Amino acid sequence: MANSKSGDSSLDRWVRILQSFDPEVPAMTVRELAARAGLPLATAYRLVDQLVGHDFLRRDDGGRVRLGLGLWELASRSSTALDLREAAMPYMEDVQAVVGQHTQLGVLSDDEVLFIERLSGRDSVVNQARVAGRLPIHKSSSGVVLLAFSPSQVQEGYLARHPQAGLPGQGGPDGFRRVLAEVRAQGFASFDGLVDADTMGIAVPVRGRGNAATAALGVVVARGSGSVQSVLPALLTGARGIARAIGEQPGHAPRIPIH
Repeated sequence: MANSKSGDSSLDRWVRILQSFDPEVPAMTVRELAARAGLPLATAYRLVDQLVGHDFLRRDDGGRVRLGLGLWELASRSSTALDLREAAMPYMEDVQAVVGQHTQLGVLSDDEVLFIERLSGRDSVVNQARVAGRLPIHKSSSGVVLLAFSPSQVQEGYLARHPQAGLPGQGGPDGFRRVLAEVRAQGFASFDGLVDADTMGIAVPVRGRGNAATAALGVVVARGSGSVQSVLPALLTGARGIARAIGEQPGHAPRIPIH
């Protein structure tokens, strides 16, 4: 595949173009796209034309460029995340019916938690997690529970790459290690105001072989709206159901707190 003068391949440049889109900027002109992708304008026009030809990008009526349906079609043909989402949906619907707020499913991806599904009620609280959106691992209950139920080398690798990661007032990496150990021991993560000051996040692992987390099933509710033990049974039941549906072997259920 041809390389540019800077040494990057056409594939590298296509990926930079596609990754330039996000929920805050779903459409832009080719000039804006070239700037975000760090490409010469002429190169951006040429690559955009190629991607439009494959329906990976499309031009709207205003001449701006958006992601095309070709990407969705390609991903839908074979995707572990979509298989997990399909298996999890009935159990997520059960949890959402009980909680009446956000119910979400996340997986680890490149030092972040990637949310592959979210169900919400009409009066749900604010929630920064979006489908196909990401949050830093230490910035969400789902991320913390995923890391807590990852092998120790994964935890240490994350802390080495992100020495400032941790929770407010927890004393840096050593404090975060203690949080991870506590979450693993109790079997769930629950934090007030970690992402938004007025919300509480609660998440449990969807456990696979070796007790490692395949995914995280979580809810986001109003802070002070109820205790963890009122939500946890539904989450644990849902997580065990998802594990069975994807052919994993669930671990032992944690003890539900009574305080």
